[in-house]
Amino acid sequence: SLFMIASNTKGMATLLLATLVDQGKLDWDKPVIDYMPSFRLGDAETTRKVLVKHLVCACTGLPRKDMQWLFNTRPETGADDTFVQLAATQPTSGFGEVFQYNNLMASAAGYLGAHILYPDMELGAAFDRAMDERIFMPLGMRNSTLSNPRAIAGNWAAPYDTDLDGKIARVEMKFNDTVVPYRPAGGAWSSAHDMALYVLNELQQGKLPDGKAMVSPENLLARRVHYVPTGENQWYGMGLEDDASSGVSVISHGGSLFGYKSNWFALPGSGIGVVVLTNSESGYTLANQVKRRLLELVFDGKPEAEENVASSVKRSGEALAKFRSELTLPVTADVAKAYVGTYANAELGPLSVQFDQGKLGVRATSIWSEVATRKNKDGSVSLVTISPGIGGVDLLAATRDGKRALTLNDGQHEYVFLEAAGK
Repeated sequence: SLFMIASNTKGMATLLLATLVDQGKLDWDKPVIDYMPSFRLGDAETTRKVLVKHLVCACTGLPRKDMQWLFNTRPETGADDTFVQLAATQPTSGFGEVFQYNNLMASAAGYLGAHILYPDMELGAAFDRAMDERIFMPLGMRNSTLSNPRAIAGNWAAPYDTDLDGKIARVEMKFNDTVVPYRPAGGAWSSAHDMALYVLNELQQGKLPDGKAMVSPENLLARRVHYVPTGENQWYGMGLEDDASSGVSVISHGGSLFGYKSNWFALPGSGIGVVVLTNSESGYTLANQVKRRLLELVFDGKPEAEENVASSVKRSGEALAKFRSELTLPVTADVAKAYVGTYANAELGPLSVQFDQGKLGVRATSIWSEVATRKNKDGSVSLVTISPGIGGVDLLAATRDGKRALTLNDGQHEYVFLEAAGK
């Protein structure tokens, strides 16, 4: 069965780059603009400083910027939108100062490799071809794909979440189409079998089962260099993480999309790896403890993983109950009148608030959800998304410049949707 592996695509994209470095077509230590002169960031100095190895190191000071593609991805959005958005993105810290995960930079890395290989092809098509020819086929990952239509036409695991009543509910699969234009950062599908082959290649440092070298150990391992710390004895490399907090190096990476959570863990010193693919919005509850269980089994550690899973499930249930208790549902027609209308944000596009069949909902270009209202401690009111897979997005209702407004704050950016003129 195929699952979306989301950000686990990143390590595969850097593996693609490693094959190009082996061939002398790319150099980790050269500026990106040497290979793609049109590459731009919002800051000219940072643009000049960005080397190939920096594209997926989460260390360049560029903040996470996901809301634009999550809210405003259209069917016609092309792969080149990655570079349009990056050109308008400013760094918020210096190189190597802080871990800042940036999906657009990872997307640019994959497309850079594709552009070098097939400069006359559209970027998305070039990346798909490069991944098939250089990663999936050599590793024997014959069912893995970057095509959503191909994946869901066969044996696939549909996405699920827990609804407000604690019941299992299907997540709208179309939400995951938002990653397609940025697929080097998270658009791949794979199976447990295929992912095991990928992890085996990591353990064997690029050597295929038939003894041939797919990539050199030097350039495979370059992806594990410690570029920026993510915690005590924990570091991020190029689409890979190294966690030595337990006293032994664990190489891994996670992936998260709507209704999908995945991870894999490799113990290079022991030659052992494990893959966890879930079609559950709460899948990390399991995946995070699989690492613990692996260490327990290999090193005869104190058995804690099973109890940790049970504790996590309990805490999740308590968090859901608390979240539900803070919401007002159903939203009455009289209350809904204060919010129904059409809004817009320059980056995130249009947002409509609708009351239909007794339910209040919001709809952006690429995502939509039923909403509840929540009275905040300061007396303000928020519209909060509650649909499976997309729950918890807070839109603060207020006025700006005499117009109704809904404000989304993702921790690094504030996006204000203003009421459209004449509405």
